[in-house]
Amino acid sequence: MTAVAPLVLVVEDETQMLRFLRTALSAQDYRVVEAGTVKEALVAATTHNPEMILMDLGLPDGDGIDLTRQIREWSQVPIIVISARGREGDKVAALDAGADDYLTKPFGVNELLARIRVGLRHAAMVGKDTSSIVFEVDSLRIDQVRREVTVGGREIHLTPTEYRLLVLLAKNAGKVLTHRQILKEVWGPPYVNETHYLRVFMTQLRRKIEADSARPRLLLTEPGVGYRLKATQ
Repeated sequence: MTAVAPLVLVVEDETQMLRFLRTALSAQDYRVVEAGTVKEALVAATTHNPEMILMDLGLPDGDGIDLTRQIREWSQVPIIVISARGREGDKVAALDAGADDYLTKPFGVNELLARIRVGLRHAAMVGKDTSSIVFEVDSLRIDQVRREVTVGGREIHLTPTEYRLLVLLAKNAGKVLTHRQILKEVWGPPYVNETHYLRVFMTQLRRKIEADSARPRLLLTEPGVGYRLKATQ
């Protein structure tokens, strides 16, 4: 039996961009549902139950960030924001509202498709017992059963906080996590503004894991927004 292709809800009111997205997705056999307003998007999200949402922020009857918050009240569907707003504040606001990723227009088809694949893979892991997962990317291997981290087969000794930070990034590999999201998960809600904690620990992790900590290839920075761990291919 042939697997049913993932359904993507595209929330976009600009005709040219909508045509571009429809063509790119259809060429990869994704099924597409379209919405041009917040109201239409809410109806489509509840009636069609999409596996992925691509969302513009500037909609005629509201803002995509508020729409993201509304959807997050009842759904964990992956949401990738696609917007001409390139300011760090907009990216942080969208990600903190619950978006999984953020692409600034203009962007290439290959980058969009890669982000969609990462989002779908991450969604497939939700609800599974992640305690038994072995995460591998390039030379990095994280065995959560043994609580063992190796790089190129060599065991790396991490502090408990370094380990929690690395596992959080691994569980969200390919997804940008904001500073506030990471601080809340690793240190707790009282520490969401203590960004210097995070900088110190990321520096320590990179020294232990990266071949060249000054030019990281695994633990990547999204300037002014947060961090992401390179996704598996």
